[in-house]
Amino acid sequence: MATQQPATRPANPRFSSGPCAKPPTFELSKLADAPLGRSHRAAPGKAKLKDAIEGTREILGIPADYRIGIVPASDTGAVEMALWSLLGERKVEMLAWESFGAGWITDVVKQLKIEAEAKVADYGQIVDLASVDFANDVVFTWNGTTSGVRVPNGDWIADDRQGLTICDATSAAFAMDLPWDKLDVTTFSWQKVLGGEAAHGVIVLSPRAVERLESYTPAWPLPKIFRLTKGGKLIEGIFTGATINTPSMLAVEDYLFALDWARSIGGLEGLKARADANAQAVFDFCDANDWIANLAEDDATRSNTSVCLKFTDDRIQDGAAFAKAVAKRLDVEGIAYDIGAYRDAPAGLRIWCGGTVETSDIQAMLPWLAWAFEAEIEAQG
Repeated sequence: MATQQPATRPANPRFSSGPCAKPPTFELSKLADAPLGRSHRAAPGKAKLKDAIEGTREILGIPADYRIGIVPASDTGAVEMALWSLLGERKVEMLAWESFGAGWITDVVKQLKIEAEAKVADYGQIVDLASVDFANDVVFTWNGTTSGVRVPNGDWIADDRQGLTICDATSAAFAMDLPWDKLDVTTFSWQKVLGGEAAHGVIVLSPRAVERLESYTPAWPLPKIFRLTKGGKLIEGIFTGATINTPSMLAVEDYLFALDWARSIGGLEGLKARADANAQAVFDFCDANDWIANLAEDDATRSNTSVCLKFTDDRIQDGAAFAKAVAKRLDVEGIAYDIGAYRDAPAGLRIWCGGTVETSDIQAMLPWLAWAFEAEIEAQG
């Protein structure tokens, strides 16, 4: 007997983990003030870029003496810029509990060939944070976008550290508290929590990171696109809107709109509250259904943005095929787009719960998830 479909549908079925859903009030017409066809170095473009930088500082509460730069190639470009420009001065500890953290290990060990210790946890788990030696530089993701596992807080990071902390915070910024005094380099992209357009990254440097940049020169050549210094001094223009390469002023306008929307809902506190409510709806659903569970094994490390789920029913014969079939059913019905697990992650689903998603849409989608599960169980016989 076919399982009956729920009556209520999400108003917005976009639950992708990147690029993520636009803010609920988004309309293309609201980007009409973008200075298209103008140089980004002309006064209107420079003003927009400066507003983007200072708006980022305002919403995230970034200290006044930290530098904020808009860089190419999304969060990946920002992380690579940090790794290639800053590492090599001392030993590095690489922490990974999902695919992107593992990718940074590959870059440091195989490409830069730096003395490094890799600490890796399986999907759903996190490394022993108490074992980290902060005499070394430390590279980690705040929130594992492909595992749904995040660090619980910044208490494990030493205040008297000798090395730098380099934090990939792309699915954490604008949804979680980031302790700026603990972070020397922080990176993220517009396309995640604020639902901005892709291809632009942000790099945030502490005074300690700037000091490293101005006192240490890596042994390897640096492509122009990675260079943060010239003649031993920080290129200040990067941090006032004179970007390394040409930015999309349409994407900048879109980001400015997203920052305005964030202000309208109460800034960072409003964004965090929305993400928490979205994630809690999914957590409650898992608690109420014994056939699905959070991939994160410790409640303290569960993400409130990229919520990763695994199927636990013994009747499932092929976990990967089953998960793909459930995701496809929801896609075809127009209920949930792009919620399959990341290609390198365990079989399951990944539901984006960042602040641009409406809790009502999460709540409307979840009964459909139960429908898709039952329908696929029936289909496999």
